[in-house]
Amino acid sequence: MSMIALDGSFGEGGGALLRTALAFSIFTQKPFRIDNIRANRKVPGLKAQHLEAIKALKQICPGAKSSEVKLGETSMWFQPEKIKSGNFEFDIKTAGSITLFFQAILLPSLFAPSKVTITVKGGTCGKWQAGVDSLQRVLLPLIQRFTKDIKLTIKKRGYYPKGGGEVMLEISPLFKSKAHSSYQELIKEIESKTRYYNFINQGKLEHIKGFVNISADLQERQVGERLIKAARQTLLRAKVPISIDLGYFPALSTGGEILIHSVHSQNGFTDPFNSPRLLADSLLEKNKRAEIIGEETSNQLLSLIESKAAIDPLLCDQLIPFAALLTNSKINTSDVTNHTTTNLHVIAQFLNIKTNIANNTIHILANK
Repeated sequence: MSMIALDGSFGEGGGALLRTALAFSIFTQKPFRIDNIRANRKVPGLKAQHLEAIKALKQICPGAKSSEVKLGETSMWFQPEKIKSGNFEFDIKTAGSITLFFQAILLPSLFAPSKVTITVKGGTCGKWQAGVDSLQRVLLPLIQRFTKDIKLTIKKRGYYPKGGGEVMLEISPLFKSKAHSSYQELIKEIESKTRYYNFINQGKLEHIKGFVNISADLQERQVGERLIKAARQTLLRAKVPISIDLGYFPALSTGGEILIHSVHSQNGFTDPFNSPRLLADSLLEKNKRAEIIGEETSNQLLSLIESKAAIDPLLCDQLIPFAALLTNSKINTSDVTNHTTTNLHVIAQFLNIKTNIANNTIHILANK
């Protein structure tokens, strides 16, 4: 089988391009080569989290091979093998994002022969990335449809720069790749038994939920309480119930995050696995008052709600790889980002799909 050739400088030109390629290489069993890895970043090439993801895939998929890789490497090839079940543990060894690490691992793990348990150490939140709470509370309910059960347990919090966070992901597959002679046959089974995504209308706003996680050294200053108070005050404009939980956690570094998201109903019914949702999150910042962060994050969510979009841009980007497995899926967002179009471009190199984008709505179609 010839290798798919990818240019890492395409579109967004960051690490997501490689992570998506790794995930779909395992899913389709198609090898690839990529050049110009993270070419559009200040420091191009592979980072620790990418090396650990490649190492992880070789462990989860015995026999998978790659060219020799090291920090800063800008070219590599990858030869996939079938995924196996079992318990696996990985350590990014920095505050590198656990959530970004899972972008390469999660999708193929959904289709393992039996239960997969993956424990990862690293950063649980950070700049320019979704935190593990977003993964747990917002994305995983939307991909529950591919599994018998999927659960993320946050064991330890890890903030920049020391990291030290730890999470455990447990997946009980519903569809198993080994039961099919090709990924096309697997997709046929998935599509015959699973609802495609149809996030076109926002529906009625019913509730705003959230969670604030903060390192324990900030508890005495009541940083979390101040953050939530300011967020609630701003969110009162939405005129719906507001519930934001708070947790202080021991951690190696000082840090914290606020995550808030909307809950909507359609036709009078709220489906936690298939309802539109909009997400806003922010990190604590040095020399920036908690009250300002709470207010800014709430205004961000209110703007998304006022946009009438069904899915926010960050969640859209995370959801696209799974929506690509279900043709005719439709996702309306407030902004189709460069991240998302890059993701779609990479996926189309592995799957026989095409996309139609109009009025900020993405429509996944079979490329007949």
